[in-house]
Amino acid sequence: MLSEPREAGPTTALMRKAYARWAPVYDVVYDKLTEPAARDAVEAAVANGRRILEAGVGTGLSLGYYPASCELYGVDLSEDMLRRARRKVLRRGLSHVKGLQVMDVCRLGYADASFDAVVAQFLITLVPDPEAALGEFLRVLRPGGEIVLANHFGQDGGAVARVEEIVAPLCSKIGWSSDFKAARIEAWARRNGVAFIGVRPTFPGGFFKILRMRKAA
Repeated sequence: MLSEPREAGPTTALMRKAYARWAPVYDVVYDKLTEPAARDAVEAAVANGRRILEAGVGTGLSLGYYPASCELYGVDLSEDMLRRARRKVLRRGLSHVKGLQVMDVCRLGYADASFDAVVAQFLITLVPDPEAALGEFLRVLRPGGEIVLANHFGQDGGAVARVEEIVAPLCSKIGWSSDFKAARIEAWARRNGVAFIGVRPTFPGGFFKILRMRKAA
């Protein structure tokens, strides 16, 4: 099922370096803050079937949230992050995790229609080409399966949107872009014949959202 990952460009190399710096402290910074949203995303993904791809699995914070009946595959750009994820798998005996590989989410080395669901948590606003990543998620997804995104998406208007514009530079330093709107993903779904199921708020206070899309059967 796997093919050799294709070479990444210079932007990807810079991202690898950034993730290498973040890897030692990532769990401390993000674990409790992102856990409720991550659990919601996992629940939505596994409702589609047992074979799941988690794109941007990072240090594996959510690996233990998946049921033992799953076949879970995770990919990430950072070997430093994945090294920590692999240690979690061994330490906790997470036998449902079938593979963790270095891979660019814009160039997935999986065959078409390989997964029942593709889940990406706190990733889509970080990749250099979000539409290319979504296209790859769609390609490896079986007909009728879902793409599930957990992320912070900026508000489209109103007072909250104005505040987000002010704090956007700070958010970008920790990987959350208030400039990125869910409407951008909805537009991609329309162009590609993908059913946009919707966006719903999750903890904390709706700052994070769960976005779901379904591939045509």
